[in-house]
Amino acid sequence: MARSDENPADLPECPSTQGGGLLPKELRGWMLLLAATGAVEQQLRSVVKDRLDVSHDEFLVLCLLAEQPAGLRMTQIAELLGRPKTRLTYQIACLHHSGLVTRTSVCGDRRGVEVALTEKARGLLTEASGALAETVTAALAHFVGPAQRDAVCGLLPDLFEESEAQAP
Repeated sequence: MARSDENPADLPECPSTQGGGLLPKELRGWMLLLAATGAVEQQLRSVVKDRLDVSHDEFLVLCLLAEQPAGLRMTQIAELLGRPKTRLTYQIACLHHSGLVTRTSVCGDRRGVEVALTEKARGLLTEASGALAETVTAALAHFVGPAQRDAVCGLLPDLFEESEAQAP
């Protein structure tokens, strides 16, 4: 993991920025984005553990539920996070045991289970949101440099052309 006094220019260059390999530019760009988001997740893990006392994967479940006041079905959570249902069942059980989520059967579907945040979880997320947001912002500023910006521009050229055209 990178030291906190490094900036993107000081970090070793990701091999995929050099080109000339087997991957087309779209896959090289995707690999750069994955590396940047992985670095951000690394920074976020310790803050999540300190502030919420949950794993990073459990935190992702809480974030999904925070945006859905009525809750989500387990199958929806698994699909949105790209996680196996068996792994998600364990994570939900841990969150339920900690008093952070409720589980209820879906009316008319004996196998369906809906999960929602508890007030305890809402309070913890509210208290921790400032520190979590600062961590993400600082990590992005630290790990996303010109190569990552160029990768996104290469992957989504129309998006950046539209936003630049709309700028005053």
